[in-house]
Amino acid sequence: MGRMEMSTTSSYLDLAEIRPPSRRVARFFSKINAVGLLLPLIIVTLWQAASTYQWVEAVFLPAPVKVAEAFWVMLTKQQLANDFISSVSIVGQALVYGATAAIVLGVAAGLSKRVEQFFGPTFDTLRHIPGIAWLPLIVLWLGIGAPAKVLVIAKAVFFPVFLNTLQGIRNVEKSHIELANVLTLNRWQMVRKVVLPSAFPSIMVSLRYAAGLAWAMVVIAEGLSGLEGLGFLIFRAQGLLLTDQLVVCMIIIGLVGFTIDRIMYLAQRRLLRWKQGFEG
Repeated sequence: MGRMEMSTTSSYLDLAEIRPPSRRVARFFSKINAVGLLLPLIIVTLWQAASTYQWVEAVFLPAPVKVAEAFWVMLTKQQLANDFISSVSIVGQALVYGATAAIVLGVAAGLSKRVEQFFGPTFDTLRHIPGIAWLPLIVLWLGIGAPAKVLVIAKAVFFPVFLNTLQGIRNVEKSHIELANVLTLNRWQMVRKVVLPSAFPSIMVSLRYAAGLAWAMVVIAEGLSGLEGLGFLIFRAQGLLLTDQLVVCMIIIGLVGFTIDRIMYLAQRRLLRWKQGFEG
C-alpha cells in the first residue's frame, strides 16, 4: 500500500509539473490576435499575386522571394546588423535624453506658474520649427556623426512629452487637491502622492507616442546626414533602384516600430494596473 501511495503521489506531482507549462502555452496562444493577422496575410497574398501575374513591374515591386533573398544578402554580406544596431542606439539615446529633460521641465512647469511663464514663449516658438529644419545647422555644429542625429531626434521627442507632462499635472482633479489639504499633506507629500500619480497616465501616453516618433525620425535623420543606419540604406537603395533592399528596410522599420509600440503598451498597462477604463 505504501508503495502504491508513493507512486500515486509521484504521478500527481509529475502531472502538476507538466500542467503549468501547458497552461502557459495555451494562454499564450489564446492571446494571439488572429483577426489582426488576417490583413497582413491578405496583403502578402496580393503582393505575391501582383508579382506572379506581372501586374506591377519587378523594378517597382519585387516578389516576396526576391525580398527575402535581398534580406539574406544584406544580413550576411552588407553588414545590415551593424546598420540596425546603429539606428537603435541613436533612437535609444535620443529617447532617454529628450524624454528625461521633458519630464523634469514639464513637472517643474506644471508645479510652478513662474517656471511655465519663463519657458513657455521660447518653447512655443521652438517647437514649431521642424526637426529637419534644424538638421543642416546642427550638422554644421556637430558634423554628420551620431551626436547630430541624437540631438535632432531628442528635440522631436522633447515637446510631446513636455506638453503632456505639463497638461497631465494641470488636469489633476481639484477635489484631489482639496482632499490632500484636508489631510494636511505638505507640498512634497501632495506632489508625490496626488499630483504625480494623477499625471502619470498622460506621461505614459506621451512616452509611447515619443518612442514611435523617435524611430520614424531616425530614418529621415540618417537619410539626410550619415553613412550608416537604416535611413542611409533606404536612401541609397532609392538612388541605385535597389527596390528589393528598399522593401527590406521598410519591413524592418515597420516591424521594429510595431515591437516598440507593443513594449510601450505592455509597460503602460503594467504600470497603470490601478487605473481601470473602458476597453471596447
